[in-house]
Amino acid sequence: MNNNSKNTLMPYWIRMVIIFFLGWVAIYAGRTVLSPIMPMIQTDFGLSKTELGMISSLFFLAYTALQIPAGILGDKIGRKKIMVQGFVLFAIFIASISISPSFLIFIVLWMLTGASQGAYYGPQYALSSEAIPKKWITLGSAIIGSGMSFGIAIGYYLSSTMIQTFNTSWKMPFLVIAVPIFAIAMLMLFFIKEKAPVTEPVVNTAKAQEPAEPFSFWDLFKNRNLLLAYITIFCSIYGFFVIITWLPYYLQQERGMDIVKAAGIASIVPWISVIGTLICSYASDKMGRRKPVVLFMLPLSLVAIFGIVYSTSEATLIAVLILYGFIGKISLNPVLVALVADNAPKASLSTAFGLYNFFGMASSIVAPIMTGFLADKTGSLNTGFYCAAVITVVGIVAMLFVTEKQKQ
Repeated sequence: MNNNSKNTLMPYWIRMVIIFFLGWVAIYAGRTVLSPIMPMIQTDFGLSKTELGMISSLFFLAYTALQIPAGILGDKIGRKKIMVQGFVLFAIFIASISISPSFLIFIVLWMLTGASQGAYYGPQYALSSEAIPKKWITLGSAIIGSGMSFGIAIGYYLSSTMIQTFNTSWKMPFLVIAVPIFAIAMLMLFFIKEKAPVTEPVVNTAKAQEPAEPFSFWDLFKNRNLLLAYITIFCSIYGFFVIITWLPYYLQQERGMDIVKAAGIASIVPWISVIGTLICSYASDKMGRRKPVVLFMLPLSLVAIFGIVYSTSEATLIAVLILYGFIGKISLNPVLVALVADNAPKASLSTAFGLYNFFGMASSIVAPIMTGFLADKTGSLNTGFYCAAVITVVGIVAMLFVTEKQKQ
């Protein structure tokens, strides 16, 4: 054990997991401050449901467009550099929304916020996949990803409480959330390393000492398991973004709840997913396989999405949201992340994760505006949930064709 190890209170990879967890808290809190205040934005700017859904779709268009470039640049010039710079811009742009004087400037700043968030995913999961010991890769990714759950709940709570309790403008939550975002960027700058310390167990030691094999971007598309993982995450994320974008609005407009109650019930999904992601990820690590866990989770997601529409009482609605929280996208994501890590070449990890999130988040572009469009055409948001259920079925079929060894 060297001096660096003696002076360290905890292994580097654990500190990294904590900081990356906080990164996802910030990203999802920054996104979901929007959801509870959608009725106010709709009223202020006189928007239809389709136009209201377009706000989130444009955000995720900008976010998704940055996935592949950020992944490639991370592999070429440094993953930490790309990630930290993106996070600083994230804090600047979301704070600027609080002084946006018009709908056009609001949309431009909101899209720039989405683009700056796009620099995080590929570099972050590449760094964590190399640093976390192999036997804890899924559980470590689950802890990092559980920051999404906390972020969603915090975003819902922050904007709904500021509006109803403190009577602030709907723009003020964007300014408040910028402060911790900048603080987390500084944590990444000072405590994250481009390369994990060599004294710590990372992956198979013999393989870690081998020179990285050159790779072509297009080689990633020749790997069937990677392509199927991309299709599966697209389908899972579609339903997830229908829920986190529209559920608070749905509960206010179609179930007659006030803004705080709607945000509180919608927060059930992220809070329960903290438990679900840890349990499902631990099961995947113990089995050494991803496919059986995914095929357990996706059909239950399908049941939960239908349950939101067909729940006739508040108790039933809460029950199906608990179910979705336990096995939905947030809980599923670390298992699929492990599947990508199992199949992607080491030299292209950042690019492979950038592609994974590109395909997954492509559905977040479609889901909000499509749900709003269907609601305008049919007079109910229920149709949007039906559409999400059908797309989930496609993800189940895709996962059936994944091939993996008995134990990874």
